[in-house]
Amino acid sequence: MARGRVLGVALIAALPAVAQTRPQLTIGITQYPATLHPNIEQMAAKSYVLGFARRPLTTYDADWRLACMLCETLPSLDNGLAVRETTPDGKDGLRLTMRLHADARWGDGTPVSSEDLRFAWDAGRAFETGFGGAEFYRSAYELIVVDDRTITLRFDRVTFDFASMGDFQPLPARIERPRWEADRAAYRSRTAYDTESTNPGLWSGPYRVTATTPGSSVALARNDAWLGTRPAFDRILIRTIESTPSLEAQAMTGQVDMIAGELGLPLDQGIALARRAAGRLRLHVQPGLIYEHIDLNLDNPLLADVRVRRALLLASDRATIAQRLYEDRQPVANGPIHPRDPGYDSTRAPAPFDPAEAARLLDAAGFVTRGPDGVRRNAAGERLSFEFMTTAGNRGREQVQQVLQGQWRSAGIEVRIRNEPPRVFFGETMSRRRFTGLALYAWISAPENVPRSTFHSDEIPRATRNWSGQNYPGFRDAEMDALLERLPITQDSTERLPLWARLQAILAEQTPVLPLWHRADAHLWPVWLDGVRPTGHLAPSSLWVEQWRVR
Repeated sequence: MARGRVLGVALIAALPAVAQTRPQLTIGITQYPATLHPNIEQMAAKSYVLGFARRPLTTYDADWRLACMLCETLPSLDNGLAVRETTPDGKDGLRLTMRLHADARWGDGTPVSSEDLRFAWDAGRAFETGFGGAEFYRSAYELIVVDDRTITLRFDRVTFDFASMGDFQPLPARIERPRWEADRAAYRSRTAYDTESTNPGLWSGPYRVTATTPGSSVALARNDAWLGTRPAFDRILIRTIESTPSLEAQAMTGQVDMIAGELGLPLDQGIALARRAAGRLRLHVQPGLIYEHIDLNLDNPLLADVRVRRALLLASDRATIAQRLYEDRQPVANGPIHPRDPGYDSTRAPAPFDPAEAARLLDAAGFVTRGPDGVRRNAAGERLSFEFMTTAGNRGREQVQQVLQGQWRSAGIEVRIRNEPPRVFFGETMSRRRFTGLALYAWISAPENVPRSTFHSDEIPRATRNWSGQNYPGFRDAEMDALLERLPITQDSTERLPLWARLQAILAEQTPVLPLWHRADAHLWPVWLDGVRPTGHLAPSSLWVEQWRVR
């Protein structure tokens, strides 16, 4: 039996019966999803909400092992569900067979079927749809329906993580296909996930969505069609409180029972709240693959100069910020690869705080003169000034902005802070590259995740691809593109190490992004709740809600 399966008699028998239940669990988070569609926009809030109401084919579990969820068995070369072959154009390819679990049901009782996977594949292959994970759909050049529960995918390459289906997951074809076929480019705004969110037929997890209040809350109720372990709560209410001080206050007064660490309080606020609410809330600090950083828009002529980008990094005293705000629980990052990841280059130290070198670089870039306001100018009179954005209401990020603003001011660089609600910041500004200077937020990844979507030049969001892709800086580097294409098809983990090292070196040299730290999440649970297992990576703890227990 595949570890982590959530459906079927075997696992139901293995788990203890629910000893106690409660009518409702109220969870506080700081962001509201821009969409509830599984394949449109990548946002932590959406992943967390969908964890209660949907199941992917595969995921990485809390032990960082790949596991089946909706599938019966992970394909491998040993079990014959993955077979090497030659593609029609002579490439090394792979034929991979996936079988859906017999108990998988949509909330209206309809079995999850191969046709639901076919529709997801058809929509993903039509790039005007704007699905994320475009490289998967490019590589999976054929889908064959074997029977109602079985498909075979043919890939034009063999990757080291071929058994992971990532964001490829079934979509209810009987509901969604007519909307997509009516207007593929407009499907993003027509999907039932946003226009008919309470339709039970959209949901395949232990819960289904019963009400949405945009920007405020998502209500869920037990999914009667779910054949897995019965969850402990009749209802779950997920409340969005974008202001972290307000979220703290609501936790103190009992308006929310728990705060999800995946997108709750910054670490310093979580530690402080746990002390004040001792005996009612307990704190779990989960380090993980959460990379706090600042994207730089490289289409800005000032930021197109790598010397300016490097100067911004060297004029940032990140170690002092991490020590003072986070008690050194969040290590300063030297790039997006986490020290726990197999590809991490331990020989590369984070860039130091070096104001003198920052000044030398800015002088070399032509920003020698300071005006009466202390801001550097070049010979054309251009001020070294940028807009600096993040998610409004996140007190920790806003504190970081203010500290960096002061440090950069000392270097002669002005940043103007302008923040937006998360649903606007992620759903519009970042996804359509409308930021003009600096943008502070976090990426969450899976173990040994090749960051193609964030650094390959083909992943720069643009209208012709309906704004899919997550290379928000607009980074273009031919060597990086080649590495991102070679890494996935390098089967030997030892042979991947020099590729990972070079990738990290390019990011350090080119500095398209300012690395800050690898974040630790503050999970705050009521003392009567057990069984929550944060993963420290892309998969939210809500994917295993049926294992949550009331003491």
